[in-house]
Amino acid sequence: MALSKIDAANFLTGTIPTSVGGTGSTAATLPASLINNTSIGNVTALPAAIPTGSVLQVVTAVDSTNRSTTSTSFVTASNTLSVDITPSATSSKILIQVSCMLYIASGYGNLTIYRDSTNLATAAASNSLIGTDGDGAYYGTSGLHFLDSPSSTSELTYQVYFKTNGNSVQLSNGTALGNITAYEIKG
Repeated sequence: MALSKIDAANFLTGTIPTSVGGTGSTAATLPASLINNTSIGNVTALPAAIPTGSVLQVVTAVDSTNRSTTSTSFVTASNTLSVDITPSATSSKILIQVSCMLYIASGYGNLTIYRDSTNLATAAASNSLIGTDGDGAYYGTSGLHFLDSPSSTSELTYQVYFKTNGNSVQLSNGTALGNITAYEIKG
């Protein structure tokens, strides 16, 4: 039976001996030219091969609790229809989709989407205006879509806000789950 000699000193330190074709370097002294990406922090941009319009990430949240308000200004009523997303580039767009149940006994209610403290649908035509027009209660699914261009790589919070014209408006998420989804779209 043949015996093999093991260079235990070099084996334990991780050095590849020059006598067997190694450089004599250790991982700590390996030349940078032999290492392609030494740190994830060195990645500064997405590969050019990802086409514009591609979905880069998706974040979603649901709310299963009934929430109500009599506020005539937009409020959250502590709803959890809220998502946090950090865009990977300032050129990215964020597509927000919302679906929830609303109950309005009489009058009108509005839904909108805020990015942090900014109301993204400030015009009445841009947010969801729902009402009974005086002829009975409204109860049904309501939805919003908004394509935002935040020009940011900081974490952003998108959340559903709602208000009434003076009567009670209820997000009836106990009946059907309310949800909000944010998609980062490559710009």
